[in-house]
Amino acid sequence: MAPTQEEQQNQAGRHQEVGHKSLLQSDALYQYILETSVYPKEPEPMKELRELTARHPWNIMTTSADEGQFLNMILKLINAKNTMEIGVYTGYSLLATALALPEDGKILAMDINRENYELGLPVIQRAGVAHKIDFREGPALPVLDQMIEKGTYHGTFDFIFVDADKDNYLNYHERLIELVKVGGLIGYDNTLWNGSVVAPPDAPLRKYVRFYRDYVLELNQALASDRRVEICQLPVGDGITLCRRIS
Repeated sequence: MAPTQEEQQNQAGRHQEVGHKSLLQSDALYQYILETSVYPKEPEPMKELRELTARHPWNIMTTSADEGQFLNMILKLINAKNTMEIGVYTGYSLLATALALPEDGKILAMDINRENYELGLPVIQRAGVAHKIDFREGPALPVLDQMIEKGTYHGTFDFIFVDADKDNYLNYHERLIELVKVGGLIGYDNTLWNGSVVAPPDAPLRKYVRFYRDYVLELNQALASDRRVEICQLPVGDGITLCRRIS
């Protein structure tokens, strides 16, 4: 029997609530992925940090477990060693990165809130990977400008992950494209933005989703036309776009 209109609306409402971390049209299917492929392989420190973060009032900001697994795999596949992360929160994606890097790997991690980072830091320390992380508190753009001005950082990063203020994504991109090596990757998180990128103008969206939607749309259009990169946009988590620098 086909679902009634009311059932469809209720279903859509549920997906909008969980959709920030999964765009799948079935909560049960997403749970199947987590329980079958993600959680059985999730390192114990990542599980601990995920459960700790779930108790935080801003837990919607965290990277989803399936995306953490994806990042960990990508980093290993490209043999990344020198990486950067803009937007850390409690450090779930940061820990996924640190665990994937070799012992002498490095992550320049930037966030405006050290307090959130320090919530997850004890877990990162117990995992034995804190020495790979250089955490900087404050806005990332001034740091990036200094690195570019210095000149010695051009083309030195294997991988850069951005999960921060969406209104600055294009500003980040114009700087990061100089810092990532040719053949290296930049990953932009939330590029499907709760599914709102295809929502009609009168769609009922949460205030913050509506506020940042135009910035995400602008980014997606800019990346698609940027001849300096090859891109692949994936419906993992809330959408992630990988950019491989080719020139």
